Amino acid sequence: MRVRVATTVLGITAALLAVPACSTDTTGTKPDTAASARTGKPTDAAQQAAPLTSAALETRLLDQSDLGSGYLRKPERPTQHNDVTVFGCPALSELGGDAATGGGTLTFPRKAKTAFTYGGSSSEISEELYSDSANKLSEGIDRIFDAMTGCPTYQVVAGGTPIDMASQKLPAPRGLGDERWSQLLTFSTGGRSTVVKQTAIRDGSLLLVISGSPALVDRHLGKALAKATAAS
Repeated sequence: MRVRVATTVLGITAALLAVPACSTDTTGTKPDTAASARTGKPTDAAQQAAPLTSAALETRLLDQSDLGSGYLRKPERPTQHNDVTVFGCPALSELGGDAATGGGTLTFPRKAKTAFTYGGSSSEISEELYSDSANKLSEGIDRIFDAMTGCPTYQVVAGGTPIDMASQKLPAPRGLGDERWSQLLTFSTGGRSTVVKQTAIRDGSLLLVISGSPALVDRHLGKALAKATAAS
């Protein structure tokens, strides 16, 4: 089956398919078995918050002036339809083919995204914003994180290239938003490894997902959330 259900929604398709061209970026962190990290559940008040339009979400994304010097915007890549086969992770298979091809309930219709490279290196950071009812956001992202961190190791074959995967739940950042998730993914192939950190925060009817080099995710998470949740 296609595993794009996880990689598309969380903004790491490019990282997955580009691993053979990436330089080694390891942190020494060992994967372990873990479920998704989260706190709280949507309240009635949060459920009643009106979702934002995709156009409104676009204005809340980080830009180069927010990030500082050394960041270059990555041009949006055309959607790729390479089959990505997953082995050793039934939880990912259970997410289903409809979601994997971008047509399932996990792809929220109100969305915006951007991505940057840093310092002319392979370090990258991407941001995705989604808006929907609090329950839909919570259930959708929770299901993905549970599936991915429920398999500490597995393998995918992307475009004929086998990639060994390791996932590890990380402590969710405290004091941000209503619900929080975080994980570390390691992509290994051809003797090279790339580490991607992903942190998701739901604040009312808005979901923020930051992915990329761990140091860059930690550096810009608070700034991204502040801009995303700022009053219009």
